[in-house]
Amino acid sequence: MHRENPADDAAPAHGVGPWPGGEASWPGDEHYDPELLAHGDARNVVDRYRYWRMEAIVADLDTRRHPFHVAIENWQHDMNIGSIVRSANAFLADTVHIVGKRRWNRRGAMVTDRYQHVVHHPDIESFAAWAQDEGIPILAVDNTVGALPVQEADLPARCVLLFGQEGPGLSPEALDAASAHIEITQYGSTRSINAGAAAAVIMYEWCRRHA
Repeated sequence: MHRENPADDAAPAHGVGPWPGGEASWPGDEHYDPELLAHGDARNVVDRYRYWRMEAIVADLDTRRHPFHVAIENWQHDMNIGSIVRSANAFLADTVHIVGKRRWNRRGAMVTDRYQHVVHHPDIESFAAWAQDEGIPILAVDNTVGALPVQEADLPARCVLLFGQEGPGLSPEALDAASAHIEITQYGSTRSINAGAAAAVIMYEWCRRHA
């Protein structure tokens, strides 16, 4: 069974082994975790963060986070939420907002929720009130009638990208709360693409324009 922090001195299947040269050669920077230096770091992190403490990684990410947020409706425990959280981490979103049920399946996040800020809103009304108080426009992503293709749409630097569930998409209340409706242009026979994939496409497009 794969463990995030191997306890032996063998090189992990993924990542790096113990710090070369033993304890005498360990770096003195407080960013580093003695357990990881001693036993290796098999976490799914970029090389910049090898051997770093989780808290140190989050603090460093917080100095560089992009100003866009991601929100997901969660009425039926959508399995895509974990994947969306993982993509939000990859594209360095400010915060992920779970709207609806508090519990969600974390398996697809692949531990990235430890590094990504995730907050909960019980319903669309409270989520919309938060966005209004923050002065952040809500952009609903769904292939609804009248939605603007993303390549033609305005994606403000500071915004919250709102995604619905696989199948039903966004609720009427969510669509009403949004200031703009955006869709992803498709070229095949399927009516929609996977919600997790759609979120990654839109986040990448935001980064292509602003990052």
